[in-house]
Amino acid sequence: QIDKYLYAMRLSDETLIDVMARFRREMKNGLSRDFNPTAAVKMLPTFVRSIPDGSEKGDFIALDLGGSYFRILRVKVSHEKKQTVQMESEIYNTPEDIMHGSGTRLFDHVAECLGDFMEKQQIKDKKLPVGFTFSFPCRQSKLDEGILITWTKRFKASGVEGADVVRLLNKAIKKRGDYDADIMAVVNDTVGTMMTCGFDDQRCEVGLIIGTGTNACYMEEMRHIDLVEGDEGRMCINTEWGAFGDDGSLEDIRTEFDREIDRGSLNPGKQLFEKMVSGLYMGELVRLILVKMAKEGLLFEGRITPELLTKGKFETKHVSAIEKSKEGLNKAKEILTRLGVEPSHEDCIAVQHVCTIVSFRSANLVASTLGAILNQLRDNKGVGRLRTTVGVDGSLYKMHPQYARRLHKTTRRLVPDSEVRFLLSESGSGKGAAMVTAVAYRLSEQHRLIDETLAEFKLTHEQLLQVKKRMRAEMEAGLKKKTHETAKVKMLPTFVRSTPDGTENGDFLALDLGGTNFRVLLVKIRSGKRRTVEMHNKIYAIPIEVMQGTGEELFDHIVTCISDFLDYMGIKGARLPLGFTFSFPCKQTSLDAGILLNWTKGFKATDCEGEDVVYLLREGIKRREEFDLDVVAVVNDTVGTMMTCAYEDPNCEIGLIVGTGSNACYMEEMRNIEMVDGDQGRMCVNTEWGAFGDNGCLDDIRTIYDKAVDDYSLNAGKQRYEKMISGMYLGEIVRNILIDFTKRGFLFRGQISETLKTRHIFETKFLSQIERLALLQVRAILQQLGLNSTCDDSIIVKTVCGAVSRRAAQLCGAGMAAVVDKIRENRGLEHLEITVGVDGTLYKLHPHFSRIMHQTVKELAPNCDVTFLLSEDGSGKGAALITAVGCRLRDAEQ
Repeated sequence: QIDKYLYAMRLSDETLIDVMARFRREMKNGLSRDFNPTAAVKMLPTFVRSIPDGSEKGDFIALDLGGSYFRILRVKVSHEKKQTVQMESEIYNTPEDIMHGSGTRLFDHVAECLGDFMEKQQIKDKKLPVGFTFSFPCRQSKLDEGILITWTKRFKASGVEGADVVRLLNKAIKKRGDYDADIMAVVNDTVGTMMTCGFDDQRCEVGLIIGTGTNACYMEEMRHIDLVEGDEGRMCINTEWGAFGDDGSLEDIRTEFDREIDRGSLNPGKQLFEKMVSGLYMGELVRLILVKMAKEGLLFEGRITPELLTKGKFETKHVSAIEKSKEGLNKAKEILTRLGVEPSHEDCIAVQHVCTIVSFRSANLVASTLGAILNQLRDNKGVGRLRTTVGVDGSLYKMHPQYARRLHKTTRRLVPDSEVRFLLSESGSGKGAAMVTAVAYRLSEQHRLIDETLAEFKLTHEQLLQVKKRMRAEMEAGLKKKTHETAKVKMLPTFVRSTPDGTENGDFLALDLGGTNFRVLLVKIRSGKRRTVEMHNKIYAIPIEVMQGTGEELFDHIVTCISDFLDYMGIKGARLPLGFTFSFPCKQTSLDAGILLNWTKGFKATDCEGEDVVYLLREGIKRREEFDLDVVAVVNDTVGTMMTCAYEDPNCEIGLIVGTGSNACYMEEMRNIEMVDGDQGRMCVNTEWGAFGDNGCLDDIRTIYDKAVDDYSLNAGKQRYEKMISGMYLGEIVRNILIDFTKRGFLFRGQISETLKTRHIFETKFLSQIERLALLQVRAILQQLGLNSTCDDSIIVKTVCGAVSRRAAQLCGAGMAAVVDKIRENRGLEHLEITVGVDGTLYKLHPHFSRIMHQTVKELAPNCDVTFLLSEDGSGKGAALITAVGCRLRDAEQ
């Protein structure tokens, strides 16, 4: 009979799934910029961006205002063996007249209680960080601000709605003048609950309260939160779901009793969902049903007493008592007798049934709104099964004998593809506020220290001008006879005296040696109206034992590869002119003679340093006695890069490589090159600028991380500029910073993984990817590297990569500015227009490097108009062009 009477309160799973879909739509509206102003469910950003990571420590105060009483706690988080939390608290009464009086009085009351508490704790002289749990809907634009949108539950103090509660409280504290407090965070109690549980279970990303009121919060992806700038990471959203239905979206399931409760409340038309489920209204709902049933003679033989008609006489705690499995019926008799209705045994059973229906409906409705949140989390993560923890608090959930079990059961039925752990929060709102404050405190300290460290990587305009000036001085030293020996920037003459003029013609071979791979190419250059360059090549590996064996073995290996290629192309008979790209520091005495100064990039073959590499190659060819070649030129890859671009753009007179290594070359006036006789015309100079700074002239801008990378490299003390700007080392600089940050507890929960200890694990391509991608993808990259990162970690890693690559681009730009200004002055020009041919993976693949470098050149060399042109295969095609130009000039002389 009762079931029939209350059928509108019994919701089928079909209805619940529908409610779940409706709430999901409401969430979406609340998060969207366009729909938020009119949305019922406000989805407020809380500016809480992470749950505790276990490294929080300190002494905090938490205020908790919003439930039936007002609490103040002192929370000490310490780290002896494991993290422990010590709490002491006082409960203060908030009289009705203060709750309904003026806002000034309310905050004076709070400030007075806080003063009393600090007195008792003897901490009036300390300025402890305070977390303020304020359990009402607030708009926040930062963590330490909360603008009250509307009072809910039992509160109605005037002059507070629309004001910032932190300002009101600070004003009240200042007015007293007997203590000082640093309010770091305003926290909603729901968020506090999530944080407290997050402290015990890192998986916790939902907070749920079912007590006097009801609400939930969860960690949402920043990219879905229109109302806050930025797409990186996550932020906790306070749904304020109590207002679900305020726009009429629940009318079909609200009953006459729900409407009657709303009419008699402090805030008619508001918080309609809360009025269907929370503890403040549940007893009252049951009372209204009992009154109506009695009036219709279905209960108490129609007896109606003044007590039964009095609002608030039937409380939610009575509902809990009546639903207890064993003594429930006795309790029902006791409670109903106090209301004077003289219940029969049947009446007691009926009332128990009414209570069950009302409280079960509440648990069902909460399960469906919670289900919507769980589905959102699952979709955000893009996983099939969600594993997560929900932190729960609230008197109804804790005290009601069946509530929690029913909620869990329905939730699992509505979202079968989620594994949900429900964790009861202990004193969530207080401890949680302290936790939020502790996290805020940890993050602000951490940010300060991180910024301090990374400040060393931020170079000022003045510092960059200094770098440019020093580079210029070092270049001059390398060009002059008397200082050349001791100069670190070697400024090596290349004997390339001209860029291509377009008349080059013929078939040329090119060899390209400069890394772990070795290429042989056939390049067919055709002049005339339609200039064409046709290329064929084959790549050969150089085994590490050959790189680090004897010189003879290395050159025999090279000749074997050439032989294979000539067979492959079917051109073994012809004596072709050959250009040899040899990307190591070489001292050239003519176009076809280059003495290796020292190996770099992991090569260590014996009996090569100090020898002419063309001679070594010719000897290798002789030993094989299979074919002959005309070795015309030894080419540095940087010069090749310049030549390829010059073939397309005659204005190109500079070559730049920023890849694994870094170097530059440019056309210098012969009169300035004291190492080579003759003053006429120009010659390309290979600066070998990677060694800039090897005499200590960059020490004032090198950091401890640069020194660490240098100390552990194959060539300690050498190529210091290169080690600050090129791809082979940037990842190492980043890795060293990350290790330091981890040791200092800013990253990876202070755990240094084996991966992080591995040198060269952070390839520069990772840097390029990390700076290009969104955080979720950054996390995926870090996970590939075996680094288990949180969102916060990913943000820090991204910041570090940005700082390191930005400095690299600026330093590289400063060097380039020195080069272009030197050319301008050489030619006595007010204004120079010039093109730089560029190659190298870092320049090509990094998302910001080229832009920042161009910008730096513009700022440091304002009188030069510099165009950057990407080179196509400088070391292959470039070598062939140099050979072609060499042949052209040789033929002209003859």
